[in-house]
Amino acid sequence: MKQRLQKLISMAGLASRRAAEEMIQAGRVTVNGLPASLGMSADPDTDEVRVDAKPLRLPTAYRYIMLHKPRGTVTTLSDDRGRPTVADLTKNAGGRLYPVGRLDMDSEGLLILTDDGKAANALMHPSHEVDKVYTAFVHGPDIKDSLQKLNAMRTLEEEPISPPKAILVELGGTQAEITITIHEGKNRQVRRMCEQCGLEVRRLVRIAEGTLTLGDLPSGKWRNLTKAEIEFLHKIH
Repeated sequence: MKQRLQKLISMAGLASRRAAEEMIQAGRVTVNGLPASLGMSADPDTDEVRVDAKPLRLPTAYRYIMLHKPRGTVTTLSDDRGRPTVADLTKNAGGRLYPVGRLDMDSEGLLILTDDGKAANALMHPSHEVDKVYTAFVHGPDIKDSLQKLNAMRTLEEEPISPPKAILVELGGTQAEITITIHEGKNRQVRRMCEQCGLEVRRLVRIAEGTLTLGDLPSGKWRNLTKAEIEFLHKIH
């Protein structure tokens, strides 16, 4: 099936689509022995695409799945303490898939697993500013004051962080449901942020990463990513 050259180059892991366009413009790409131009497409099964005179080789098909990680499960492929792992929950997904980022053992929600290292790194790297959205059930003496402090945070334990966005969903005395959006994925970041602002997190669920949303996926279950979701992962790297 014919696809744009910059997409093929990106899929091969040689460059981002934007950088691939620059490679084409620089005359570094040929199709069937002829110089390529922007806008050209090629079929990797029937056309010979070369970059810097080397044949373009596409990887075997990658796998991408979304798991609703339950509380009490560790985000590792094995555990020497015998605790349940995300690998136990996805052992019938086919092949060895690696978790993208972490959710601590007491946290729940959306976790991507894949064998595509480039997409995994792009999703995790803070430079891409992929929104990571959490629902947090918290307790504190002054919820509204704590939310103001959360939204004003620019450092976490003296380390700079991107401005978070905290929104009150439901308030009941000293307890509340809030949503928190962050860009980084520092160790136990949301819990540490809340603690610094006088809130105790009693339950934490990641509900979205970029355009990837947990939706109604049951706890402990996984599903394959849709074509649109996979394209989102490709677009950010």
